[in-house]
Amino acid sequence: MTTTTSIHEGIDGRESAQPRLHQRSAETQAYGTVTPMLPLDLEEPIRHEITEQLNQVLADTMTLRDLYKKSHWQVSGPTFYQLHLLFDKHYGEQAELVDAVAERIQLLGGLSIAMAHDVAELTSIERPPRGREEVPVQLSRLVDAHQTIISEVRIMARRATLLGDDGTNDLLVSQVLRTNELQMWFVSEHLVEMPLTHATQWA
Repeated sequence: MTTTTSIHEGIDGRESAQPRLHQRSAETQAYGTVTPMLPLDLEEPIRHEITEQLNQVLADTMTLRDLYKKSHWQVSGPTFYQLHLLFDKHYGEQAELVDAVAERIQLLGGLSIAMAHDVAELTSIERPPRGREEVPVQLSRLVDAHQTIISEVRIMARRATLLGDDGTNDLLVSQVLRTNELQMWFVSEHLVEMPLTHATQWA
């Protein structure tokens, strides 16, 4: 029977270039916990609460990010070009938020969710069908998703301030909230019913 040692050591006992494949081990930190001692001037229970709430924001942000990419790929009709570009721009901005929120969780000693199945279990945003939908429905789904994130972020930002976590408050307000407010404005303006070739009233 071949042993790990015989695979990774040569005949003369020196290390070989053979990769150590199929490795597994116990987790070094369980999800839902925070490291107990960090010099952040934030007690462990506070960091535990904040990271739990940030993971909710993260799950919803990852869902919105992917909803934008789905819409980018599947949009059709006379507004295809404008929305195709807009959706991809918003996707990129949401991807930046994902990284910022995830890194804040890690900084606080927690663990950020990362895998699609975990996001699907945690997100508050309605799951769209796999197939293509009409443009007004795509837009409405995006606005609804933004509203979900905006509502939870406003509540969480106030809570973070109350708990003395000014860093999280700053992230939520200056990046997550403002980005979502601006993107929702751009998307919702496409749902205004407006004639394209003539005015509704003559002077």
